[in-house]
Amino acid sequence: MLTCLFSGCMALPKQDLTASNALPANLAASTSIARALERQLERQPRHLSGIYPLVEADEAFAARMLMARHAERSLDIQYYIWRADMTGLMLLEAVHEAADRGVRVRLLLDDNNSAGLEPFLLAMDAHPNIEVRLFNPFVVRKPRWLGFVTDFKRVNRRMHNKSFTADSAVTIVGGRNIGDAYFGAADDELFADLDVLTVGAVVPEVSADFDRYWNSSSAYGLSAIVKANGDVSLPRLAQRAENIARNPAAQIYLESLRESDLIADLFHQRIEFKWAKVRIVSDEPDKVLGTENKEKMLLSQLQEIIGNPRHEVELVSPYFVPTQTGVAAFAWLSRKGVKVKVLTNSLAATDVAAVHSGYGKRRKALLEAGVELYELRHVQPKTKREKKAEKKARKGRLLGSSGSSLHAKTFAIDAKHVFVGSFNFDPRSALLNTELGFVIESPELAERISRSFREEIPQQAYQVKLDKKGQLYWQERQGEQVIIHTKEPTAKLSKRVSAYLLSWLPIDSLL
Repeated sequence: MLTCLFSGCMALPKQDLTASNALPANLAASTSIARALERQLERQPRHLSGIYPLVEADEAFAARMLMARHAERSLDIQYYIWRADMTGLMLLEAVHEAADRGVRVRLLLDDNNSAGLEPFLLAMDAHPNIEVRLFNPFVVRKPRWLGFVTDFKRVNRRMHNKSFTADSAVTIVGGRNIGDAYFGAADDELFADLDVLTVGAVVPEVSADFDRYWNSSSAYGLSAIVKANGDVSLPRLAQRAENIARNPAAQIYLESLRESDLIADLFHQRIEFKWAKVRIVSDEPDKVLGTENKEKMLLSQLQEIIGNPRHEVELVSPYFVPTQTGVAAFAWLSRKGVKVKVLTNSLAATDVAAVHSGYGKRRKALLEAGVELYELRHVQPKTKREKKAEKKARKGRLLGSSGSSLHAKTFAIDAKHVFVGSFNFDPRSALLNTELGFVIESPELAERISRSFREEIPQQAYQVKLDKKGQLYWQERQGEQVIIHTKEPTAKLSKRVSAYLLSWLPIDSLL
């Protein structure tokens, strides 16, 4: 059996899936959401899209739940991670309820993180209005790590895209996966993240991009990969979600749904959309097979749209691995007079120490090149009541709730272009995983990021600097007080040693 496994005898099954496409324009226009947006769209040039940033974690969850509850024709959903926790199961049940109303649901998930959700996905896939597909699936289901042994070149490449589209009229694109840590529902973990709720010209392009992935050769029907075991049925899923909702710990969090005016504001045209030219950038699905056209990769699309920065680059990336080539590029920008600022995770805040090892060994070179470096401080997530109390004070900020770890992926170029999406500035995003995002032409949103680097980030992050001897130190601001750290602040010794040892390994291309 081992000989067979290691010789590659086990292969993905042959399949003949029926292709399907997003809701046609005539049907999309007949939905309540589309009709509610009609007047606002008529007042804007047809080439513009409306952007509403979803900064607060609970608001981002409420937006998805309310979209699922008000969808009438279709839900097209694409994610890298969907966890079987409180928010994950409640949102899955909202999608199930939409299907019961006659909504066609297409759910496309990367297979790397699907194991805990498999019983629920099997129940969903049995519904006549729901189809579930897994992207770039593992042949060996248990243990998953055998897949990396037998087919590393393929399964090491993942679909990192994230989008949630209702009735082909409104979509959410950004950095959040589905789970408690992304929506502020976990007591021990919170990712500071960013999505944008979007209407207008770019939405049909998101739907078309979803179709590309849904109908690609790397998308497999769930039943061809995962065998039914009868553990979970749709009624049991509904009961599980109801039990979760009745839990006292969930009640405080669920107030965000009851208090959210998002859908009411949408229907009554009260949402303050930022109207701008928005371009979608997306890798081809064939990137996971290594057969993509390199000129059409997301990085090339960004270069074509934005060109070379002339004045400033303000970058937020949780997994920032510039590599030697990237350092040289930042140094070149600095020599041209371009001001470069970067916010990433501190070692204490990161959830992937290996990635920090790839960044940490480049810090001195980046600072010597003139790059301003900030590392988000690790803080214990506040209680749900504390978060609610301080929410109003954070309105208009970039990072929203104080997070235990940074997960937002955004940058501003020359106070004009803003990127929001799933792309990290690391080799994995650039060369291995597929990614999705928006380039938004909006000086107003760019100024929001600039203001965050001036006002918000210095209070929430360490600024990394070099002393006269060329040694690193971390400057922490607490109001008017300045604290100096000469070692990775608040990081455990084991984590520091691990990151240091990993930095010696030739693994940058995998990070």
